[in-house]
Amino acid sequence: MLFEDLSLSKSIQKAVFEEGYLNPTPIQEKSIPIVLEGRDLIGCAQTGTGKTAAFAIPIIHQLHRIVGSSKKAKVIRALVVTPTRELAVQIGQSFDTYAKYTNLTQLTIFGGVSQNPQVDALKNGVDILIATPGRLLDLHKQGFLDLNHLHTLVLDEADQMLDMGFVNDVKKIVKLTPKNRQTLLFSATMPIAIRELAEMFLQDPAQVEVSPVSSTAENVEQRVYFVDKTEKRNLLYTLIKEENLSNVLVFSRTKHGADNVVKALRKKDIPAEAIHGDKSQNARQRVLDAFKNKEVGVLVATDIAARGIDIEQLPYVINFDLPNIPETYVHRIGRTGRAGNGGIAISFCGKDELPYWKDIQKLIKVDVKTIADHPYQWHSGSPEAGEKPKSSNRSGGAHKSRKSNNAKKNKKRWY
Repeated sequence: MLFEDLSLSKSIQKAVFEEGYLNPTPIQEKSIPIVLEGRDLIGCAQTGTGKTAAFAIPIIHQLHRIVGSSKKAKVIRALVVTPTRELAVQIGQSFDTYAKYTNLTQLTIFGGVSQNPQVDALKNGVDILIATPGRLLDLHKQGFLDLNHLHTLVLDEADQMLDMGFVNDVKKIVKLTPKNRQTLLFSATMPIAIRELAEMFLQDPAQVEVSPVSSTAENVEQRVYFVDKTEKRNLLYTLIKEENLSNVLVFSRTKHGADNVVKALRKKDIPAEAIHGDKSQNARQRVLDAFKNKEVGVLVATDIAARGIDIEQLPYVINFDLPNIPETYVHRIGRTGRAGNGGIAISFCGKDELPYWKDIQKLIKVDVKTIADHPYQWHSGSPEAGEKPKSSNRSGGAHKSRKSNNAKKNKKRWY
């Protein structure tokens, strides 16, 4: 199928063609006709499959027909609720791109910055609003938001909003919207709690699923290192140096941990930056731009901050800390292997994290390659078999034994 087969307006087709889009992705091909019909929709697809365009393009088509060249005051007709500031910015940019040949306007609002420019833009009127839950409810409480004319509500990254404790905020937001709205719910994973949420908010929704629930991309090579907890930073440095890794996204469980990893890497002259919730929005955007422009080789992020990172050819993701929620692992490694590109996802598993790793394996049902030929293993050996893990010599796998022996000789703390 081609985009021109989707009965979209010429203005949208032109914008899409200029972006180099010829064929819709599976989630787009299945979702766009349903949204154009006006039906509610539950869309489940792993990260990097084009979910944003799957709802943005048909919404723009619908609103372009409704608004047309009207000179009436603009009112909010589409609302996209998403969990993080970075993701909100990314979605706003997508709407700008696809709607550039229409007279539709969008506004992105989030916390952590002054509300005054956002309030001024709302007073001037917008057609499409992209918002994080906290700032949306805050501005509505102050009387700056009117959702009575809403045509379409999008709940994006619904599972992440649930994980981040936004479920009550989402319920409040839904109550502020008209009952006859169209509701679209998109998520990379579809746990039972999300299905229950959908039953509360959606009316006879169509369901689109283009990959198994909580699956990982087939073009992402996954590796695991069972490593002594105190040696993780040494292992990270060794991998970056010996494998000559660049454009590496590293996940830390905490903000403090992310900062400490960055400090340790910088001491070894490796350019690294951290991105997390304690940094201002402007600082986070500067760091993200530097990483995208390859001015910084390593970006250390917490899960909340990383959800908006959308880099088409990100080659490496490293789980410095394993997540305690298995679905989060799917989100993390979904940062690589996007848009059909390959990628490598590396996980460090300390002895205390073994229960997390077992839960992850149950979820993804993938035989992840164990890399045993490194100097920082658990002293007790293989966590599964109770013996030293067998070395893997598959392509891109283990370090050569000579390097490992040298590392053992020179082994010392560098942080």
